[in-house]
Amino acid sequence: MSDCAPNDKNLAQDSNEFMPENELPIEINEEDSKNSQITELSKTGYFLLKENRIEESKEAFNKILEIEENNNYALVGLGDLERKQNNFNEAIKYYKQCLTYHAGNNYALFGLADCYKALNQFHSAIEIWEQYLVHDDKNITVLTRVADAYRKIKDFKKSKQLYLRVLDMEENNTYALIGLGHLNYDFKEYREALYYWTRMLNLNPEQVDIRVLTSIGNCHRKLRTFDKGVPFFEKALEMDPKNFYALFGLADCYRGMNQQYRSIEYWNRILEIDPKNKVILTRAGDAYRSTGNYEKATEYYNKALNIEFDIYAVLGLALISKNQGRYEEAIASLTRLKQSDPRNYRFYLDLADCYLKLGDKNKAIETLQEFQKFGIKNQAINDVLESIK
Repeated sequence: MSDCAPNDKNLAQDSNEFMPENELPIEINEEDSKNSQITELSKTGYFLLKENRIEESKEAFNKILEIEENNNYALVGLGDLERKQNNFNEAIKYYKQCLTYHAGNNYALFGLADCYKALNQFHSAIEIWEQYLVHDDKNITVLTRVADAYRKIKDFKKSKQLYLRVLDMEENNTYALIGLGHLNYDFKEYREALYYWTRMLNLNPEQVDIRVLTSIGNCHRKLRTFDKGVPFFEKALEMDPKNFYALFGLADCYRGMNQQYRSIEYWNRILEIDPKNKVILTRAGDAYRSTGNYEKATEYYNKALNIEFDIYAVLGLALISKNQGRYEEAIASLTRLKQSDPRNYRFYLDLADCYLKLGDKNKAIETLQEFQKFGIKNQAINDVLESIK
């Protein structure tokens, strides 16, 4: 009867007397009607949420709760809605309420774990995801999330096991390859990290993510194979000429290759974008100093110090004084640095060298022995001390 057009209403009613009894329209069950309403409101709520029409979406989910208190669709929907707005603590309340009345609801578990992850509560996230895996232990998305969480809490073994389990299920899963790259890099296993990042690159060399290129470059930086890192950073710069990691990587590679004159270009390109970056100002100062351009180096070190005290900028200025033969001035600066960071062996080496330049061998020996009193084994200190004696 509901399929009849409005102007056919009378015709439909008149025709009922000619219908066999078993074909008469059945009255809709009240429970079916309620379920139908809930289904439609749930679809509407999620459609509106996808369209980012937050208030209208919330209204739809709340209407469900008026029909059925503690309805799982509505509670999960409201949780997802709050999570989308980064209101993670509010979202957690809805997911937990859902799980109180609908234990084991996968959508609530997934959302709850994602909230804990976003709040950096990785142990809680792992606990929830593992509950999820009890119901669905082949869910690759959840497995990679758990592996990510173990990586965040520095559990190398469990993280690696889960990433490798994903790769057993899906040989070239990008999330697992990326995760293994980060995991090994974080634990200073740079060759292993390089292996996984290279696999990522080989999957789609023509449309590779720029982060894969800079990650491969960074592995070469850490392995001190600087010349091999350069092409990857250069390719990244072709994709994004202002990419900080590519510019930094190239500058640092050229520094490592003792081509400081080339690193200067890239330090300065970073400073064009971020002129008050204290670390980069100091690095650029070091590069100018190594090329003998003391005037420019002094300018950059002072720019860094005008932003904030920087131990390496002060060291750079002290080394310029030393290189220019102003040993007393260098000694004064290095002595202050030694007092602020007494376990930095480099200060003692440069300080001892200044005393030697002034012909004060005993003071040089005394300076190096002062460092040895910390009980820190340092071959450079031992070698210089031995050569003086």
